[in-house]
Amino acid sequence: MAAKEAKARIKINKMLEEAGWRFITDENGPANIVLESGVSLTSAYMNETWGEDFEKTSKGYIDYLLIGPDNRPIALVEAKRESVNPLNAKEQARKYANAHQIRYVFISNGNITYQWDLEQGNPQVISRFPGPESLGAYIEFKPDRQKLSNETVDADYIVCTQYPDYKNQPGWNSEQDKAEFIQNNSLKFLRPYQVEAIHKIQSEVALGKNRFLFEMATGTGKTLTSAAIIKLFLRTGNARRVLFLVDRLELEDQANKNFIKYLKNDFKTVIYKQQKDDWRFADIVVSTIQSLLAGEKFKNEFEPADFDLIISDEAHRSIGGNSRAVFEYFQGYKLGLTATPKDYLKGVNQEEEDFLNPREWELRLLRDTYTTFGCEDGEPTYRYSLLDGVKDGFLINPVNIDARTEITTKLLSEKGYAVVKPTADGGEEEQTYVKGDFEKKFFSKKTNLAFCEAFINHALRDPITNEIGKTIVFCVSQAHARKITQILNELADVKFPGKYNSDFAVQVTSLVADAQQMTINFANNNLNGKTRWLPGYDSCKTRVCVTVGMMTTGYDCEDLLNLCLMRPVFSPTDFIQMKGRGTRKYTFQYKQEDEHVAIDKESFKLFDFFANCEYFEEKYDYEQKITVSVPGGEEGFGGGAGTGKEVYKTLESDAIRTFREEQVGLEGMRIDREMYRNRVEDRMRSDEFIKTQLEAGNWDQINHYIRTEVFDKPEDYINLDKLQELYKVDYKLSIREVIEKVFGIRTNFKEKDELLEEEFQKFIATQPPLEDENITVLRHFFKAYIVDKDIRRIVKDKTYQELNSHPAFTMDEFKQLSPVARQSVPVYVETYVPLDKYAA
Repeated sequence: MAAKEAKARIKINKMLEEAGWRFITDENGPANIVLESGVSLTSAYMNETWGEDFEKTSKGYIDYLLIGPDNRPIALVEAKRESVNPLNAKEQARKYANAHQIRYVFISNGNITYQWDLEQGNPQVISRFPGPESLGAYIEFKPDRQKLSNETVDADYIVCTQYPDYKNQPGWNSEQDKAEFIQNNSLKFLRPYQVEAIHKIQSEVALGKNRFLFEMATGTGKTLTSAAIIKLFLRTGNARRVLFLVDRLELEDQANKNFIKYLKNDFKTVIYKQQKDDWRFADIVVSTIQSLLAGEKFKNEFEPADFDLIISDEAHRSIGGNSRAVFEYFQGYKLGLTATPKDYLKGVNQEEEDFLNPREWELRLLRDTYTTFGCEDGEPTYRYSLLDGVKDGFLINPVNIDARTEITTKLLSEKGYAVVKPTADGGEEEQTYVKGDFEKKFFSKKTNLAFCEAFINHALRDPITNEIGKTIVFCVSQAHARKITQILNELADVKFPGKYNSDFAVQVTSLVADAQQMTINFANNNLNGKTRWLPGYDSCKTRVCVTVGMMTTGYDCEDLLNLCLMRPVFSPTDFIQMKGRGTRKYTFQYKQEDEHVAIDKESFKLFDFFANCEYFEEKYDYEQKITVSVPGGEEGFGGGAGTGKEVYKTLESDAIRTFREEQVGLEGMRIDREMYRNRVEDRMRSDEFIKTQLEAGNWDQINHYIRTEVFDKPEDYINLDKLQELYKVDYKLSIREVIEKVFGIRTNFKEKDELLEEEFQKFIATQPPLEDENITVLRHFFKAYIVDKDIRRIVKDKTYQELNSHPAFTMDEFKQLSPVARQSVPVYVETYVPLDKYAA
């Protein structure tokens, strides 16, 4: 045997022994194995029990046979030298396994090992061999993809576990009492898109897929959807146990409580660290990644086959760095959940990646996430966006409040905030500070005070008590959060004497003891006790949590009414996550014996003190790769601070200079529209038919295909009207224009007036010399005749007197036109110009 192969064999032998296996190798033969009964596994015994040449196939000898508790081989190992990729032996191992009717195969070179269930898809990397007991139990496990795919999943799938007999209850069958019946029993019906997501997984499983990715906006019920999927896998026998992974303590507690609420009648849920000794008796195990990573518990206390379905919440965070080792250690189906779309992050320079840059790093994680979950084409298994949720009435958009002080107006300007400072040689120099310097290099106590006063005076109030609604404030750093917390509590003492005693605002950052528990208590309405404004009302005394980055991703607090960005935001991901904290719907309720008040949350306020909304609406370049290099973290969150600048503290007075409120409509913010637009563009770019016909220049074929196969389909319900809205053009697009934009033939769409000017120049080129014509008036008449149907009607009907009061084209202008122009413009336009394109 070659030295390299021998080295690999030594490693494989050690791993098998550590896992507790009895095994036979093609080197040592059966004589090495003695059964507990004392019978030696001689060749004669093996030939009699398993048949002659049990370890031999027509193509050679099996490297290892793993012996199960019943003394029969239950798996084989195909060994390769260290320099050979184990997957090179995949087909060889399959032949050996099929020849001996063995279901489980391991392929290893001593460094990389794959486990392969021939009945369940593809080989998967494992970090160690499962033990005989674990694999034996898995062999008895007989998953049935068809059964899972055929399971009926309707809106009441979870309710049938919560209250199996609900349909026979009087409260359900009374239209008058139904809503109260549902509320009193906390029944959770799946929404249509959640049912659709589950159906998608069923169809993917039927196709042999093992990995899935759901991209669903914050507030769309990823946990409820997960509960239904967990039930689907457990109920159909396609999973014996499920692992639900999160990356934060508050999410662990949140998921555990929800799974118990939804599934406790059929399945047992535990938090791993609270049930370390008996988690095996649970159907659903919830854990933070960190709990399993500590001391490599995931390797030391778990077998790879302990979970048959692994769900990763906020997947792009849960599979990064060391966390990936936990995720990949376990076998079975894998589902990733994320509210963070990659569509508005266009690309990353893979040759020059700077992983100190948090935005580059996050994009890398997003890209890897899609690959990890089998979505190499960049399309998730299922997607439901914020725009979808708002359109369908399940989510709400914010009221954006753009509030700028005298100082921040300067920081936000192109010139910045200029300061003249003395130099060491007695001279002077000018130093300029920008928004990224705030609370890093540039400090202004009066500005922070102005922020807090604006919030206190304009915050949305709780509709039941009229106290300031629950709020999250996002700050630059922990030091900044500490200052803001102090200012808010001082203002609250003056404005609401005796109500809070310094509990109005609380700093919730990583340096604060029990900060994670604070986030849980805030969501559960018991942070520092209950409100003092109305006895018996379920809301907490603390109204504001001041944080940096802890309460962004995945934090669920439905009754939030205000979000404050007291810091500049540079990353679209950060902005989406922060804004998403407020988009959930909620019903505020107060019940007493003779009184029941219920008021729906209809909106929330997004206080933006650094023009972040304007930045992502007008200035952020969604088409470019991210190149900003900025250190991140709790203490230095975000970027943009200038380097080489001295710290400057201004004592200048400051106050709010501009204060504008704007309700975001159904069309959403640009950052939301970009995700939807890019999704549509990606779909067209990946369509082989469109690409082929485009190369051939077959525009008729493309037009027909897009109208019949792409437009108005359930996936997106896209059409030209929607594309016109997404691209923000003020005329009707053609399919050709869209395709040219999607495939980079054109970089952008022209303005309407540019197109009209082109039409006018074509008209001029066809006319005889117009020396005596007023070209300015002629141009105005030509364009007005195209875009204004009233002008066309007036000219056709010759009711010219109406021009006396018409805003688009006046009688005075009409009189300046020559008789030839009055006739030639209508004839030309009606003959050559596509009027529908410019219809108002």
